[in-house]
Amino acid sequence: MGLVKNLSIGILGTGFLVLATAAQAKAVTLTFDRSIGEPGFGPGQLFVPQGIAVDSQGNTLISNGRGVNPDGTPNYNLGDKIEKFSPSGQYIGAIGSGGTGPGQFDEPTTVDFNPVTGDLYAGDVYNNRINQFDSQGKFIRSFANGEFTGLIPGRIFFGPSGVTFDKAGNVYAGDFNGERILKFTPDGKQIGVIGGKVGTALGETQGVAGIRISPVSGNIFVADQYNNRVKVLDPNGKPLYTFGSAGSGPGQLLQPIGIEVDDQENVYVADSINSRVQVFDKNGKFLTSYGQPALDASGKPVPPPGLTDPPFGNPLDLTPGKFNWTGGTSLKDNKLYVGDFFQGRVQVLNVEGRTQVPESSSILGLALLGFGAATVTLKKRGQQKPVLSLEKELQKQC
Repeated sequence: MGLVKNLSIGILGTGFLVLATAAQAKAVTLTFDRSIGEPGFGPGQLFVPQGIAVDSQGNTLISNGRGVNPDGTPNYNLGDKIEKFSPSGQYIGAIGSGGTGPGQFDEPTTVDFNPVTGDLYAGDVYNNRINQFDSQGKFIRSFANGEFTGLIPGRIFFGPSGVTFDKAGNVYAGDFNGERILKFTPDGKQIGVIGGKVGTALGETQGVAGIRISPVSGNIFVADQYNNRVKVLDPNGKPLYTFGSAGSGPGQLLQPIGIEVDDQENVYVADSINSRVQVFDKNGKFLTSYGQPALDASGKPVPPPGLTDPPFGNPLDLTPGKFNWTGGTSLKDNKLYVGDFFQGRVQVLNVEGRTQVPESSSILGLALLGFGAATVTLKKRGQQKPVLSLEKELQKQC
């Protein structure tokens, strides 16, 4: 795992071999492109956009929050559906409606398209299930009914928290308070469970938020919300490493929620309370960030609304790049879509420069003099490892 920081080869005998490698990070920049939606409760307006997906035609689908009456009871005439916007940002309709029946929602969360089947999968919190639709929004089935862990003391979130897919089209759904990931076939049959332990150790989590499977390695990247970090698992669910720590400095996190991984294995994290997006390489090295908190008249960050308040910050600051919590995310065609939780919109960012820097394992220089028996020392992540075959080791790193 990881970048090759320093590769040295010594040959014992009549000569020596020198091999140098690059250790450059990929250059990634984020810039504002446009906003989708606006705060409110009418058609095409949004409140607490928790999930985002982009279809093959470039339409943007956004899960709209749970409609609630002043006394706290559900109001199914508000929200509880997936709002659909055209590539130009025009509102063109909705998928689903509020309720408990087939194809209905009681607070939709994560939403994404299966790249193998084209079907749309969406988390349904209070109905405790995943709803599945075809690519045109026609309801197919609900599954995982009752499988997600409910509310627990000290937390305000629960239910299905993230959804992602492997190359076979199997569905991986985060169980936020169950500290686990549930694995299903494309038609909703459960075939596995990953994790399940609460805590701070490598194999433990505190709030499984966004999850993404790398299109490169198949590793599973998890936003470990209350541990303020990202956890990386191998394709079988074995914990590999974590990165991030609590704080507001570069590379630090405060309750990460959304997460994306591109085809270079750069990792994009919605750093919710810091109201920004941060980008890391696959080993957790900080690359860049974008976004700032919305501020009030005194210059202080606008607090999120209370549980009994309207779901918007007061005041709103709809300046590009200002967020009141970053939430759900989607990455499509060099565009990063980021939910502006308490400002009722999605901000779309341009992702630039990520393919312009060569891989860090590219060879810069090679000199060979004489012959002899070779020994190789690979310094990687602070460890030394004897290597019997240089060719095999380079194949692992490339």
